[in-house]
Amino acid sequence: MGRTSAVTTSSLDSFKARRTLTVGSKSYEYFSLVEAEKNGLAGVSRLPFSMKVLLENLLRYEDGRTVTADDVRAVAAWLDNRGKAEREIAFRPARVLMQDFTGVPAVVDLAALRDAMKALGGDPEKINPLVPVDLVIDHSFVVDFYGNATALQRNVEREYEQNQERYRFLRWGQQAFENFRVVPPGTGICHQVNLEYLAQTVWTRTEGGTTTAYPDTLVGTDSHTTMINGLGVLGWGVGGIEAEAAMLGQPISMLIPEVIGFKLTGRVKAGITATDVVLTVTQMLRKKGVVGKFVEFFGPGLASMSLADRATIANMAPEYGATCGFFPVDSETIAYLTMSARTEDRIALVEAYAKAQDMFRTAETADPVFTDTLELDLGTVEPSLAGPKRPQDRVELKNVKAGFAASLAGEFKKAGEDGRKVPVAGKDFEVGHGHVVIAAITSCTNTSNPSVMIGAGLLARKAVEKGLSSKPWVKTSLAPGSQVVADYFERSGLQKDLDALGFNLVGFGCATCIGNSGPLDEPISEAVNAADLVVAAVLSGNRNFEGRVNPDVKANYLASPPLVVAYALAGSMNVDLTTEPLGIGKDGQPVYLADIWPTKTEIDAVIEQFITRAVFAEKYASVFEGDERWRKIEITKGLTYSWQSTSTYVQNPPYFVGMTKEPKPITDIRNARILGLFLDSITTDHISPAGSIKAASPAGEYLRDHQVRPQDFNQYGTRRGNHEVMMRGTFANIRIKNQMLGGKEGGNTLHYPDAKEMPIYTAAMQYKTEGVPLVVFAGKEYGTGSSRDWAAKGTNLLGVRAVVAQSFERIHRSNLVGMGVLPLQFRDGDGWQQLGLKGDEVVTILGLEAGLKPRQVLQAEIVAADGSKKTVDLICRIDTLDELDYFQNGGILPYVLRKLVA
Repeated sequence: MGRTSAVTTSSLDSFKARRTLTVGSKSYEYFSLVEAEKNGLAGVSRLPFSMKVLLENLLRYEDGRTVTADDVRAVAAWLDNRGKAEREIAFRPARVLMQDFTGVPAVVDLAALRDAMKALGGDPEKINPLVPVDLVIDHSFVVDFYGNATALQRNVEREYEQNQERYRFLRWGQQAFENFRVVPPGTGICHQVNLEYLAQTVWTRTEGGTTTAYPDTLVGTDSHTTMINGLGVLGWGVGGIEAEAAMLGQPISMLIPEVIGFKLTGRVKAGITATDVVLTVTQMLRKKGVVGKFVEFFGPGLASMSLADRATIANMAPEYGATCGFFPVDSETIAYLTMSARTEDRIALVEAYAKAQDMFRTAETADPVFTDTLELDLGTVEPSLAGPKRPQDRVELKNVKAGFAASLAGEFKKAGEDGRKVPVAGKDFEVGHGHVVIAAITSCTNTSNPSVMIGAGLLARKAVEKGLSSKPWVKTSLAPGSQVVADYFERSGLQKDLDALGFNLVGFGCATCIGNSGPLDEPISEAVNAADLVVAAVLSGNRNFEGRVNPDVKANYLASPPLVVAYALAGSMNVDLTTEPLGIGKDGQPVYLADIWPTKTEIDAVIEQFITRAVFAEKYASVFEGDERWRKIEITKGLTYSWQSTSTYVQNPPYFVGMTKEPKPITDIRNARILGLFLDSITTDHISPAGSIKAASPAGEYLRDHQVRPQDFNQYGTRRGNHEVMMRGTFANIRIKNQMLGGKEGGNTLHYPDAKEMPIYTAAMQYKTEGVPLVVFAGKEYGTGSSRDWAAKGTNLLGVRAVVAQSFERIHRSNLVGMGVLPLQFRDGDGWQQLGLKGDEVVTILGLEAGLKPRQVLQAEIVAADGSKKTVDLICRIDTLDELDYFQNGGILPYVLRKLVA
């Protein structure tokens, strides 16, 4: 750990903070917050712990240019303005974490940068990650096979069969780039591998014989990078574009954040899981409004909360809208580092460093100063799920049945049909509204947490003993976050009980939560679609947006792993699990959830016996080696990549075509057409290609034209290295509703002036041949969710020059800028609906050519088809000077390339 970084500190040490820390026989240089407080930064000991991490980062990188003494003072001034001063700072994370969906296109861009550097006459060897980068392949397996002992083996074989090109490319990258490691398939989810092995809480770097110690910080190309905040490591998700800049030595420009303190008191009641807590926290913070803010947890309730529980809460920061959900270092952190087999030297350093920096929380620690606070008594938390469409829509378990019925009558508009069932061809059962067709223990949120995983296993054991079984229409699956989980399930015997209910191991990685649920059995799928049934998925993940989990499933509920098992037994959302039986036992008597719910004592006994330091040490001893399949992949070595024109997975993207050493002037947007009119909460799942590829879609047609059989289409996520596929899938989500078509579902639009309906990609290409620029209009919270890099890249490649919305999600807004797309925001009270737009208008946006500035007010002139004109003020959401530099260069990658080639 602590691999050497080529990014050096060049501290001016204006606050005389440089000190030496001796731990055992080793000495470390560090930048002392205690000394800085004495030397001009009065009161910083009262800062939130997360702000102390930012302050140390600025002290260490103070160079008078990227970081000035005034920047450092601005963090101290936070105690007065509480983050409302909108001060920009430059943050340099210690490292970058990637998963393969977003990691492959990032490495594609690095390879393309090398080609572009060569074309501009520069040295391609300059293109290397300058900070440590770890890429974990965890998003590529699909639950094609399930419910039997061969499922894991067959899914792995299928994964390698479909992803040979991608894996060969990553193997090339592993040898071509310095400071770049790949964790092979089958190891686990990037966040759990990060929590259990990669993260160190305190990072070190040795240069010139001096070892510097500093907080472990990171950015990741997955929004749930935030999970690591449970270990006292400050990190959050960024788009692949922003991550690439960090990899190449560019600081991340950010505004000094507001920090919302979340006070936890009391302890949970018997039978309450970490999932119940996190769904409650998510709902509270969404209501509070924390988008773009840090959340930091404090209070006496932390004393009863395990590290895994903290990680579960931190994981879902994107769902409650915060940049991160931070937990300070304390004795529980040290206990977890010890149990998970970090080295003794590192554990000693973490404790000594945190205490020296006044960053070690104890029961006596005074509450920090916060921008604002809210409070939860853990004893008030009730068993909960979230759904049917959003993670913040928590519903107590006792109200799930009634809530689903209400959703049928409301958002799904199936009133009066909730009792209807239809036969399934070739089966001896029927399916109807509310039937659970997917029950998946999946994703990083819960599979990292032994208490809920073992709880699921024990519930399964008791269910089997009672003679219960999963309903035959339920697709059951178990996709743990790491091999550690599989180990303790196997050694405890709980895997046999899970197997008996169909929860066989299907693979290691992020599966159902990202749409890799695999197809439903064909007769069930046909019955669901023929009758237009609203069937449900229950999953232990963090995302349940409409259309995400499975194209046949409209209602999706997030639940703890034990409840996932329980709903597989019940088989329907139309059962009240608190009062109605799950089924009839072998003795002929009804079996209720309370009859088989495991106690904390039972769970703790399994944890104590089967989760040990030795397990972690064994499972991570050869984490980068991979299995025999990985080691057998043949690669062609070289400084630049040998692109294969026939590849449908990896292609050289066109971002640098025609690029010159000097950027071209920005031009106003004149006579643009509207590509789409969208309402509120358009997620990046709606924008960016995700899930399965339909044969009749533009992407499917492209693949068929390249002799790819539909059964080998794989999914959009695995083809993110091919821009031709991805741009065809942008705005092509089956559930997206373009209001130009009256809200009809699907990725179509109207091309003007002929008003012809066609796929959005087809229209965009036609406009491109006509030389017509494009704009997109949307409502509030545009761009929430994950899949972020291609949501911006695809928008750029379709020819969209500006997106005009009522508000933006933080990362997507910055990614649009990073791809040279202008984000514009309506003033409060304005919107495209208020303007009466229909989609046939011509839009001109002026002011770009005349010295564009961050957050400048621009004016748009909109001419309707009848010749009438309207004007509206729009706020330029290029928020910082660094972002303006990126935009003026056509994006962050051309900006970095021009800097390196100079």
